[in-house]
Amino acid sequence: MTVQGILVSRRPQPRSLSVGARPIFTGLGNAALGVCVVLVLWYGASHLLAPQLPDPVRTFGVFRTLVTRPFYDAGPNDKGIGLQLVASLGRVFLGFGIGVALALPLGILMGASESARGLLNPVVQILRPVSPMAWFPVGLAALRSSPQASVFVIAITSLWPTLINTALGVGSVPLEYRHVAQVYGFSRWTYLRKVVLPYSVPFIITGFRVGLGVAWMVIVASEMLAGGTGIGFFIWDSWNALSLEQVFSAILLIGLVGWAMDTALGAWLKHLKR
Repeated sequence: MTVQGILVSRRPQPRSLSVGARPIFTGLGNAALGVCVVLVLWYGASHLLAPQLPDPVRTFGVFRTLVTRPFYDAGPNDKGIGLQLVASLGRVFLGFGIGVALALPLGILMGASESARGLLNPVVQILRPVSPMAWFPVGLAALRSSPQASVFVIAITSLWPTLINTALGVGSVPLEYRHVAQVYGFSRWTYLRKVVLPYSVPFIITGFRVGLGVAWMVIVASEMLAGGTGIGFFIWDSWNALSLEQVFSAILLIGLVGWAMDTALGAWLKHLKR
């Protein structure tokens, strides 16, 4: 065989479109199958086990109406579901941002120092299991505002996953990395910036994903207590109006928004791992 023939035979063959697209179609097919199973179970439950619950057909009719006019404003107790989602997302991102601002430095400190870990870990383990709604009266008493109390609850409950994962990432930096930093004479700031943080980023983003999911769950319960605006208030107001179709529609939107946020953070994590 000639040299040219060898090069041609060794040249990597391009993957066909069908091979590359197969996992995508498989994933979409599995997702569609899962959704169909849930819809069938939902339809059967609403007609056989709990007739008072709306079936998927009625719910999706109301859902279509809600998303068709999402941003109308007809008064304090009559706002489109888009406005309610925007209000909730604003509180979630503000509270989550405050939680991250507290969790990152504390997590780095706990991961880098055994004495700091011994000092702070008991406090973390005592406060972390406290129910989110137990913090609402504390925030209401301190801030004198229901919306600000909701932000306080989100901040105090969403910081723990980021703090714990950051401490885990910083504390698990391999010994070889530390030796290399010592050989090159890195200062503490350079070691943190060049070694610790790059190694810990996957742990930190995993903490972000869990913490943001916690924040998105907590906002619904806190807004039910706070009232005024938000997707949680919308659900409670719909329940009081005996509109279970709107309740189920809001639940569907909450799930879709939560899935979108988690998918975005997951894509960011995959990009950083490349």
